[in-house]
Amino acid sequence: MARPAMLKLPDLYLTPEDIATMFRVPIETVYHWRKQRTGPPGFRVGRHVRYDPVAVREWVTQQSALDAAA
Repeated sequence: MARPAMLKLPDLYLTPEDIATMFRVPIETVYHWRKQRTGPPGFRVGRHVRYDPVAVREWVTQQSALDAAA
């Protein structure tokens, strides 16, 4: 039986600092988004928060669609 193809992981996950730089917002805003669950979805690696670039792009697309519908 053939094994399913493994999903390719990104070469680099983003840090909260990367997110803050990308969106030109203070780092406190990124942490607030995470606490309120309103920003891009992140995950923990030990005690560090990381963001999948694909998930961040999907979040941006969703935010753009919501803004356009308003």
